[in-house]
Amino acid sequence: MMPALHPHQQPGQTPSALSHPISIYMSDHAPRISFIGGGNMASAIIGGLLRQGWQASQIQVVEPWAEQRERLVQQFGLNALAEPGPALQGSETVVWAVKPQTFKEAAAQCRAWLSDSLHLSVAAGIRSDSMAGWLDTQRIVRAMPNTPALVGQGMTGLFARSAVTGGDRERVQTVLTPTGDLLWLDSEQQLDAVTALSGSGPAYVFYFLEAMAQAGAELGLSRADAHKLAVGTFVGASALAKASDEPPEILRQRVTSKGGTTYAALTHMETAAVKAHFVQAMHAAAQRAQELGDEFGR
Repeated sequence: MMPALHPHQQPGQTPSALSHPISIYMSDHAPRISFIGGGNMASAIIGGLLRQGWQASQIQVVEPWAEQRERLVQQFGLNALAEPGPALQGSETVVWAVKPQTFKEAAAQCRAWLSDSLHLSVAAGIRSDSMAGWLDTQRIVRAMPNTPALVGQGMTGLFARSAVTGGDRERVQTVLTPTGDLLWLDSEQQLDAVTALSGSGPAYVFYFLEAMAQAGAELGLSRADAHKLAVGTFVGASALAKASDEPPEILRQRVTSKGGTTYAALTHMETAAVKAHFVQAMHAAAQRAQELGDEFGR
């Protein structure tokens, strides 16, 4: 069994209730892609593949927790296994969607059937050197996606080891493009910065949305109206920034008249060093990403 794989385990829970896979893969052809772990990010990628025209029979997931397996089967109609086994053999691509602290154990349980596979990891922090040792392969791509992938609006940073071919890169892009935009990096170390910026970034946006909605309610708006205004503002401002050739600084200046309302708000933020603290917070996130690799990559 693989109790360490599930991302939603509660303290004291065990996977003892998981005795058999939900379904057994009966096709004469091995699935084209296998997922190790079936949480939110795996679900986002699987949903994108199916929208792209893949068949459920081409995809399988190793997910030891019964509730999550049942959800995957009901939502996608694919093959879900309670534990790794010979059904993994022949998978063209393997997506590692496990927590950093469980990767090594999961790799040990799966590697016997994955010698010819291309490996794509979405696990935070775990470096490709560690994966190469655990999986006995150099065909590894690391990815740092973010949760907007769930609605096809994600941002993913990618790094490929030197053994990864052009065809391998195209395969990875086929898998991940339905989740949103992709950015290939020259250095694996840059993935720590990607983790801090876009990987953790949705939480920063939600944090500011909370604050804006709270302020709107305190100023007399209903909670629902304040939330709608805050979300719409973020969506619109992001779309404008994406469409514009001008940097955010210029866009900001264009809505900031000296002595006006925006000026009052931004002056207050600058006095409180909000920008400086925000930058320091992302440095802390990048440092934690590096620590995860050090801690769980041995």
